[in-house]
Amino acid sequence: MKAYLIVTATVFGLLVVAHLWRVVAESTRLAGDPFFLLITLLSAALCVWACRLLFTTRAVSPPA
Repeated sequence: MKAYLIVTATVFGLLVVAHLWRVVAESTRLAGDPFFLLITLLSAALCVWACRLLFTTRAVSPPA
């Protein structure tokens, strides 16, 4: 499950970075678009959630 959480946090984190980069590179007009802002905030929340789950889960050893 840790690999899944790492991949999920990375993908959503990269999406947030790409959105912020696009706002800086193109214009601040994108920051006023409600759909673009919603997707960015939702991606950031999912990234934080995946990171929180990653750091709070305990390693479970497989049964012998």
